[in-house]
Amino acid sequence: MSPDLELALVGNCTFSALIDSRANVAWCCLPRFDSGPVFHSLLAKQIDDHDDGIYELELLDFERAEQDYLKNTAVLRTRLSDTRGAAIEIIDFAPRFKQFERIFRPTTLVRLVRPLAGSPRVRIKLRPAIVDDGARPAITHGSNHVRYMMPELTLRLTTDASITAVLEETPFVLEHPLTLILGPDETLQSSVTETGRRFFEQTVDYWNGWVRSLAIPFEWQVAVIRAAITLKLNTFEDTGAIVAAMTTSIPEAADSGRNWDYRYCWLRDAQFVVGALNRLGTTPTMERYLAFIVNVAASTVDGRLQPVYGINGRARLEEKVVEALPGYRGMKPVRFGNQAYQQVQNDVYGAAVLAATHIFFDERLESPGDEALFLRLEHLGQLAFRVFDQPDAGPWELRSSNRVHTYSAVMCWAACDRLGKIARRLGLTERAIHWSRLARNMHVTISERAWNEKLASFTATFGGEDFDATLLLLPELGFVVASDPRFAATVAAIEKHLLKGDFLFRYVTPDDFGSPETAFIICSFWYVDALHALGREDEARSLFERLLACRNRHGLLSEDLDPSTGELWGNFPQTYSMVGLINSARKLSKSWEQAF
Repeated sequence: MSPDLELALVGNCTFSALIDSRANVAWCCLPRFDSGPVFHSLLAKQIDDHDDGIYELELLDFERAEQDYLKNTAVLRTRLSDTRGAAIEIIDFAPRFKQFERIFRPTTLVRLVRPLAGSPRVRIKLRPAIVDDGARPAITHGSNHVRYMMPELTLRLTTDASITAVLEETPFVLEHPLTLILGPDETLQSSVTETGRRFFEQTVDYWNGWVRSLAIPFEWQVAVIRAAITLKLNTFEDTGAIVAAMTTSIPEAADSGRNWDYRYCWLRDAQFVVGALNRLGTTPTMERYLAFIVNVAASTVDGRLQPVYGINGRARLEEKVVEALPGYRGMKPVRFGNQAYQQVQNDVYGAAVLAATHIFFDERLESPGDEALFLRLEHLGQLAFRVFDQPDAGPWELRSSNRVHTYSAVMCWAACDRLGKIARRLGLTERAIHWSRLARNMHVTISERAWNEKLASFTATFGGEDFDATLLLLPELGFVVASDPRFAATVAAIEKHLLKGDFLFRYVTPDDFGSPETAFIICSFWYVDALHALGREDEARSLFERLLACRNRHGLLSEDLDPSTGELWGNFPQTYSMVGLINSARKLSKSWEQAF
């Protein structure tokens, strides 16, 4: 079976797993998001009986599958039926709940299996992989567990299934429910059945409670809830980092070579995630992410920020090609690491300050931002002012050209503008005057150099003639108001140059890999927001509905899509895309008061 992105995400903010339509674990990195993949059939062209890196619960004589999430949870249910009418149910989840006044989130994948009809015959294939050297793990076992020993990780499967059936992968008739708990090499404190049941009930309760706390729009509630849960699952709670996506090397387009590793924390992407979750009323992600920002800034020699960091705050993310994996549908290369950490992307200072701004104004927080934090942010503002009109790789991380990008300049302006507002909030009058004056001067420069009179539009770069979709964010960032004629003119230019059918490209100018072939999904959501801001409400709602139709069966989106077929491409699930869905739904939805 060739891999696709009809995948479901389960996780607990420590690790995650992507599950395919037959309940096979297609991708899972352990013990955390940026670790080596232990299960990786997603990046294998075809699975056969000799492949490692798989975790399958195979129903023999398979005929059809049904799959959904338990309502308002990250708990997945799969029902498989065979040609003789027999059927089974598989529940997959990663435990997450409050225990001893802390959130319990072990590196553990739980699978609950039960017969539903007939006499189903199943086979368990559990083969953790060591990708780098191709060696198989050493295996030992006891009466109810199997231990898989790898150089940097030992996994233990505890189960009430036949250990012989697991080790030898022999089919058996599923006559009664089974529990499989795969996690650290630790003995369970109670029976595997009782542990699985307790973990399941408490995890369902946790997610139901978390969803009840969300301030969701009236319309498109199911879509927004699934997007919010997905964003939450992309946070690495231990450090506060937020990953851009769970995967590496899903190409942006077929055989394009645009295969990148997104299992790291981009300050730009994380700022969008924090903003979206804050608007839904959940603030802990922002507070933990701010601690991450403070820590990475403190670890630098001169305070300069990289565009991307490891989820442990690691600065160096050396990129390498992993030959042992054939790639998504055989489309190499597979990359671990991301060389973008070496790039200069000047918008990072605005991204960091904007992510922190909420904490100075949100009265719900027990520990709001104070003068000490403001002083830390001031250093980022100084750097923003210093580089706002300097060349960089831009928001799309061009690898072979540096120019003065309008988006980067505007984000630097936003850093200084927000520092002025924060200083005023704290009663620091002199600092408020200082930062407001710098922001005004920057605004004048950007307005002059980013506006092209001949094209009657803002352009992607100072003095340039190209366009990119980030120009749609100018009102969102407060740089212009939506009623400014320059914004309407810019939207018209973007429609002319970047709109392909229903979907918006981030840019169309050829880059290191040629001309882009797929639409960047969040750009289409930005276009929805721009249409809404311009009062083109019917167009905005219609396009939003078409974008919702592009989600996979579980309501998830990747980074890109083919504008002619609607097929999803790029790393998955992409936080950018889920943020776009949430933000557009909030803007377009009728209010709760209007609904009744």
